[in-house]
Amino acid sequence: MGFFGDLKREFFTLKELLRVTREVGWIKPDSQKLTPDHLEEIVDAHLELPAFITDDRTISYAEYDAYANQVAHWALEQGLKPGDVVAVFLTNRWEYVPIWVGLSKIGVVAALLNNQITGNSLAHCLNISGANVAIIDGELTEAYASACDLIDCEMAPHVMDGAAGSGERDFDTEVAAQPSERPSREHRAGITAKEPCLKMYTSGTTGLPKAAIIAHTRTMYYLNIFASGANAGPGDRMMMVLPLYHSTGGLCGVGFGISRGGAVIVRKKFSASAFWDECVTFEATLFMYVGELCRFLLAAPETPNETRHSIRCMIGNGLRPDVWERFVDRFKMPRVMEFYGATEGNVGLVNLDSRPGAIGRIPPWLKWRFNVELVAFDLEKEVPIRDADGRCRRTEPGEVGEAVGRIDPDDTRFRFDGYQNKAENEKKILRDVFKPGDAWFRTGDLMKRDKDGYFYFIDRIGDTFRWKSENVSTNEVAEALGHYPGVQQANVYGVPVPGHNGKAGMAALVVGEGFDLDGLQSHVAEALPGYARPLFYRIQTQTDTTGTFKFRKLDLVRDGFDPANISDPLWFAEPEGSMRPLDREVHDALVSGTIRV
Repeated sequence: MGFFGDLKREFFTLKELLRVTREVGWIKPDSQKLTPDHLEEIVDAHLELPAFITDDRTISYAEYDAYANQVAHWALEQGLKPGDVVAVFLTNRWEYVPIWVGLSKIGVVAALLNNQITGNSLAHCLNISGANVAIIDGELTEAYASACDLIDCEMAPHVMDGAAGSGERDFDTEVAAQPSERPSREHRAGITAKEPCLKMYTSGTTGLPKAAIIAHTRTMYYLNIFASGANAGPGDRMMMVLPLYHSTGGLCGVGFGISRGGAVIVRKKFSASAFWDECVTFEATLFMYVGELCRFLLAAPETPNETRHSIRCMIGNGLRPDVWERFVDRFKMPRVMEFYGATEGNVGLVNLDSRPGAIGRIPPWLKWRFNVELVAFDLEKEVPIRDADGRCRRTEPGEVGEAVGRIDPDDTRFRFDGYQNKAENEKKILRDVFKPGDAWFRTGDLMKRDKDGYFYFIDRIGDTFRWKSENVSTNEVAEALGHYPGVQQANVYGVPVPGHNGKAGMAALVVGEGFDLDGLQSHVAEALPGYARPLFYRIQTQTDTTGTFKFRKLDLVRDGFDPANISDPLWFAEPEGSMRPLDREVHDALVSGTIRV
């Protein structure tokens, strides 16, 4: 880059980090300023400006706040009080954010459920939510019904869009009857910012999703930090095609709009063919991405509007180096702001200067201001390496290690509020890392950094892998497969597929009498969400295990889905639902992208 280029980069980094730090410095754990207080201040400053934009209407800040107030009064009418939980099971819609904001106005915590799950997974999330009241999208009543018999507690369902059935309540009618004035702040008096605002769910590595506690500090931080980094303002419009139940879309992305006087363009789902036309139609200036979304856009046919848009910055994660520069070049993207973070974690990185492939940067001269370290890692044993004194070693530039974050309960950025299940928290904490008594959050991610302080994502540790921008638990998939007649053993793992982020699911099965391959797909479709369904199957006569009867996966992962490496029968689960023998022709078509998955 050269001396003057380096100097320019460091000046930019310092200026941006100082500005961002200043703009979120007011968020303190012991403060009584909560998420609804912060958002009400923003509403009052932008009453007539658009806050949410849909196909058929624009909702002003005044209207969004009025709806949130009605939701708060509705919750009071239900007898809800501070600390109570309401399960929110909705598709993307403009009311989504005002609903959880309204609940927070009286200290009620919203548990935001993944709208792709059904059956046992959905029932599990409802059971651990602590809720006995649920708000359900009319489109999701069938999915909710699939979980009803498995719910432990008595749940009062309130359904939107006039879809309420027997035993259910009409949420829209109930809310419309409520006053639109703000409820007294006394309803949330005494709550501090370190207490829960939301619950969000993460797959983790144990099989079923875990509930992560999102305190007001983290909620406000997510709503503001990335908007600050992109210097968002009232003229910005965020194109939101990511799910609002997740922190990336529902907090970070939404924050670009409603924390800065801008607007959020709410789309029910992502369409690669319509995306750029929608960006032009709705005059989007920002969009929130995940890596797979960018791959879909690159694979779509060219359209005139893909370079006529007004987007000035794209923000997200998972944009891999092989896609980054092609995406920027084709779609004339002025700025990419890649970031790294976890819903429940305390490690955050952001790439402010658009270095291709980097997930963030910590300048060496500013390292003391951050809590992130990479520790040397034993890939075979899947644990950090410790020396004779029991201490971990920081990696050298270019060396791969696990990212960990120092836990500091007094710093908003470095707190670890963790999961609802406290036993799960200990699994994520690494102790006595560099000195006796210190505690660090384990991200479970392998990274490397270069001499200039840029960080690069390498892979996830352990059995959980990512596919279609979602975490897939091998235990949950194996359990679902194990319920199918004739499946004696199911060993599930992820395999890379050229041209795709993350890893696709593959299952090595040992089967016996009663196994019907043709019916397996129907069973899997009922038991698992689309992203968790295995793409490849390997039929074995026996499964290799360790001395403690744990499945060995290293050789299976190394073999992948290449028939040249495997003598066992292989099958490919086609998207339309049929099973196809995975021979050389099919393998080569998958590798070349002729067959899309």
